[in-house]
Amino acid sequence: MMLARTRMRRVAAACKKGVRNGMPSTTRTINTQMDDSYPILLSPSLVSLDLPDIWPTNSRPNDFQSTCRCSNEQTAAIIDGKSIAGEIMSRIACQVWRMKESIGRVPGLAVIMVGQRRDSQTYVRNKIKACEETGIKSSMTELHGNCKDDEVVNVLSRFNEDPSIHGILLQLPLPQHLDEEKILDVMSLEKDVDGFHPLNMGNLAMRGRQPLFIPCTPKGCIELLMRSGVEIMGKKAVVIGRSNIVGLPTSLLLQRHHATVSIVHAFTKNPEQITCEADIVVTAAGVPNLIRGNWLKPGAVVIDVGTNPIEVSILQKLKIEASNCKHVETQDPSCEYGYRLTGDVCYEEAVRVASAVTPVPGGVGPMTIAMLLSNTLDSAKRAYDFT
Repeated sequence: MMLARTRMRRVAAACKKGVRNGMPSTTRTINTQMDDSYPILLSPSLVSLDLPDIWPTNSRPNDFQSTCRCSNEQTAAIIDGKSIAGEIMSRIACQVWRMKESIGRVPGLAVIMVGQRRDSQTYVRNKIKACEETGIKSSMTELHGNCKDDEVVNVLSRFNEDPSIHGILLQLPLPQHLDEEKILDVMSLEKDVDGFHPLNMGNLAMRGRQPLFIPCTPKGCIELLMRSGVEIMGKKAVVIGRSNIVGLPTSLLLQRHHATVSIVHAFTKNPEQITCEADIVVTAAGVPNLIRGNWLKPGAVVIDVGTNPIEVSILQKLKIEASNCKHVETQDPSCEYGYRLTGDVCYEEAVRVASAVTPVPGGVGPMTIAMLLSNTLDSAKRAYDFT
């Protein structure tokens, strides 16, 4: 303690006399009369650097001269996410049934939706339906789009205290006026089945740590790759988009699987040149037909997370703008609601370059739901100490 006080006195004396580390004042003069309002460092806070990734509304001009050449015929295998998710959900249903028979309890999932985004409504409908199919109890709460932070927090807090609820799903993104970070902080870590709690995300980023839950869409992407026999370790992967929901956790998860990962975002220059070197491309930009065939390396594996709701009335216009991108899924249930879901990838071009590609719909979407139910089941098992 005496030594520490002596050092502090020496530092104070150095400031007054213009002396530092025992050097004479001619070496460096410290101006103690400087304006205290002047910042010590010029580096801004990281939060202040957060800019929205606003991609162009139309797909980028297809003028990139790539060495890649498209085949005249489809070469890619179609990764059937719907079929793979069905297998996983069947296993989940069996375990839910076994839990009910053994202890008389079933997993419970609470879903909170704020506002009326069409894509969010589609996701929530599908999640509730999947709960019914697997025997998981579900509860749905809808809040108006202009609600306040406290209203969302109150609903979250109620579900936090409900022992019959093992997973809470706050459908993201939230309306811009809401403080997403503040709201997610309130959610019980043990019920964060979407994996977006800061502690879950932090543990995902750190080697040697295991989050309680891995975010559902990134987890589903990895599961698709592994079940399709795609090697991840040592491969070059490009993630297009860096949202907290998909892009960021997907890049972290790919790194944990030992891929060499590059992230492309709206401020990236010449993104097509970066993407064209990737063995694995995961895209979640939210721009229809952004990824053209000449963006892809021959034999690349493409995971299209983009789910862009396009009004059926303007679908023909989109086809014309996208030139060769005329792929339309005939089994798209979203058409019943006046719009069709389409991906970020120009499907018709991608299947002539890639070795494997996920369709939209029917690719990543069903896997996201399967991973959500898997996380909810795991949470219930922990709560009931059920194996």
